[in-house]
Amino acid sequence: MSLTSKAVVLLSGGLDSTTTLAIAKSEGFQVYALSFRYGQRHQVELDYASYVAKAMGITQPIVVDIDLRLFGGSALNTVC
Repeated sequence: MSLTSKAVVLLSGGLDSTTTLAIAKSEGFQVYALSFRYGQRHQVELDYASYVAKAMGITQPIVVDIDLRLFGGSALNTVC
C-alpha cells in the first residue's frame, strides 16, 4: 500500500504562494490550497488564488473567514 504525502499550501494568489504550490505538486504531494478571507477591501487576491488553484488542478480550494479584530485589527482591513 502506498500513501501519498499531503501538504497544505497557504495560497494568496501571489507569486510566492503560487511557486510554493507548483513545487509541492512537482514533488508529488497531494496539495490542499488554503486561503484566508480577512475582510480586505478588494476581492482580487482571492480571485487570483482561486484561478491559480484551478489552473494547478486543485479541485476544492479552501477559503477560511477570519476576523483580524480578534488579534487587535490590521491595516489590511482598516477603512480610511
